[in-house]
Amino acid sequence: MDTIASLFSFITTPVSWVIVQFHSVYGKVFGPDTGWAWGLSIVSLVILIRICLIPLFVKQIKATRAMQTLQPEMKKIQERYKSDKQRQSEEMMKLYKETGTNPLSSCLPILAQSPFFFALYHVLNGIATGSTIGVINDSLLASARKAHIFGAPLAAKFTDSSAKVESLGASLTDVRVVTAIMIVLMSASQFYTQRQLMTKNVDTTVKTPFMQQQKMLMYVFPVMFAVFGINFPVGVLVYWLTTNVWTMGQQMYVIHNNPTPGSKAQAAYLERLTKHVTHHGKTRKRSEKTIVKAIVAKGRDRNEFERKFINALNKAGLAAQTDGTVMQSDSAAAAQSEDGTATTGTAAAPKRQQPKRQSKAQRQSGGAKAAGDSEPKTSLSKSDEPEDAKPSAAAQKAEPKPGSGGRSKAQSGQRKGPQRPKSPSKK
Repeated sequence: MDTIASLFSFITTPVSWVIVQFHSVYGKVFGPDTGWAWGLSIVSLVILIRICLIPLFVKQIKATRAMQTLQPEMKKIQERYKSDKQRQSEEMMKLYKETGTNPLSSCLPILAQSPFFFALYHVLNGIATGSTIGVINDSLLASARKAHIFGAPLAAKFTDSSAKVESLGASLTDVRVVTAIMIVLMSASQFYTQRQLMTKNVDTTVKTPFMQQQKMLMYVFPVMFAVFGINFPVGVLVYWLTTNVWTMGQQMYVIHNNPTPGSKAQAAYLERLTKHVTHHGKTRKRSEKTIVKAIVAKGRDRNEFERKFINALNKAGLAAQTDGTVMQSDSAAAAQSEDGTATTGTAAAPKRQQPKRQSKAQRQSGGAKAAGDSEPKTSLSKSDEPEDAKPSAAAQKAEPKPGSGGRSKAQSGQRKGPQRPKSPSKK
C-alpha cells in the first residue's frame, strides 16, 4: 500500500490542505477536536470532488447509452468473426471510431476519484500512525487523533487490535459496531444504485450481453466493498459512504429527468410530460424541449412510449415541433365556435356526417313521391281554388282551336317547316 500511496503523493498535499480549510470552518461551530468537525470536513471534500466531476458524469451517461445502442452491432460482429479474434477486435475498434464511442468513458468518474481516494487514505493512515503529512502539522495531528465519530476514531479500522484502538482512546466494540454499520450502508447503497440502473433505466427492448454484465456487477460490487471495507479507516468509510449516497442521488435525478430511451423510466417520464404539456399547452423547461426535440427527430424510429406521447398530444389538439416546442395543431385551430371564439385544445373539429344509404325499396318509393302528379289532391286543396280560375297558359295551348278539325299539327306528329317529299310508292 505504501507503493500505491507514493504514486499518489503528488495529490496528498492538496487533499490535506482542503481538509484543513474545511476543518477551520467547522471547528468554529462544533469545536476543533470533535468528530463532527473532522467528519464534515471529509464529507465536504467528497462533495467538492463530485461537483468537479459532474462533466465526467455527463460524459459517462452519454457513453453508457452509446454502448447500449451499439450492442446489437457488436453482437453481429462477434457472431460473424467468431473464429478470428484479431479481425473481431479490428471491427470493434472500427465501429467505435465510426460512432465516436469510447468504452472507457463509462469508467471515467471512478478513475478520476481514485487519486483522491488513495490520497485521503494516506492522510488518515498518517493520522493513525501519528506522522504528519501534507499540511497537517503536529497540532492538527493531535486534534484529529482525538476526534471520534459515534465513539470510533477517524483512523481506526475494523481489523485493528484492541491495544491499537485503546491507544486512540476508544473501545474495540465501538469501533467494530460503527465500522460494520458503515460497511453495510456502503454496500447497500452501491447495490441499490446499480439495481435502480438495471430495473428502471435500461432499454428493455434490446437484450444484449451488456445487460448481463451490468446485472453481474450489481452483485459483485457490494461484495467487493464489504471485503475491502474491513481494511478501511473510519474516515475513508465516511468518504466512500458519502460518495455512494451522492452517486445514488445523482442517478435518481438523471433517471427522473433524462431517462434512457425505451426504459421504464422513460415511460413514466413521458406520462408525466404528457399531463404537464396538455395542461399548460407548451413545454416550459429546456430539458423538456430537448426531450421533445429528440423524439420528433427520430421520426419512424420512435419506440412504443414515444409514439404514445405523440399520439396523446395529437388527441389533445397539440403538435410537437422540430425545435422542441409544442403548438396547437391545425385541426384544433380550425375548430371555432359560432360567435368566433376558439374552442379548447381538447375539442376536435366536428366531423361531417355521411347520409345513410337507402335500400332499393326506399329509393323506389322516394321516386314515386317525387313525381307528385299521380298523388290525388285532397278536398281541402280543391276547395281553396276559386271556381272562376282561368286555365293556365299550358292548358290553353294544349286545347284545340275551333275550326282546326280537332287536331293540331303538333298532335298529328307533323314537324314544322318544309316537309321532305314523299317517295313514289311502288306498285
